[in-house]
Amino acid sequence: MTDLPTDPTTPLHTIAAALQRERRRAGISAAELARRARVAKSTLSQLESATGNPSVETLWALSTALGVPFSRLVDPTPAPVRLIRAGEGPAVVSEHTDYAATLLTTCPPGARRDIYLIRAEPGEPRLSEPHQLGTIEHVIVTAGRALTGLADDPIELHPGDYLSYPGDQPHIFRAEEAGTCAVLVSEHI
Repeated sequence: MTDLPTDPTTPLHTIAAALQRERRRAGISAAELARRARVAKSTLSQLESATGNPSVETLWALSTALGVPFSRLVDPTPAPVRLIRAGEGPAVVSEHTDYAATLLTTCPPGARRDIYLIRAEPGEPRLSEPHQLGTIEHVIVTAGRALTGLADDPIELHPGDYLSYPGDQPHIFRAEEAGTCAVLVSEHI
């Protein structure tokens, strides 16, 4: 099978490239992976060619058979600043119930995360100096609107939007409407 062009904006291409990469890393054939995961070889072939429509169950079975976390199959290589608007992102659905999971981010080995609930009102922004080297901040707005991210290039977020950015650079949080709430996760390595 030929390598696919990397297209981080297409979840099916992300999954296809990850399956090929992890199968090669494990040194097993497509037939062997399909057997171990108890999925049809044709299903695996479709997924590796970015033409299949994977379910949560299928991806879990494949990640287990490959001995890798589920996130490694659906999460593209992270960029320094990452924005996921509500309704976007690599989502997979269940075959058996009304359930969809959208992976927003993974935690690297040895990292620690602190979780905060932010409540803010319009007015002066919260300007933050750089934190410890390697810190990454993750924000999900739950109500209202906020201008947040790197101080020199903030992004407006609406309810359900997700943004990650380097917390070891100057950053900002400014409520754009009354009653703004957000979840802030600060990841330290």
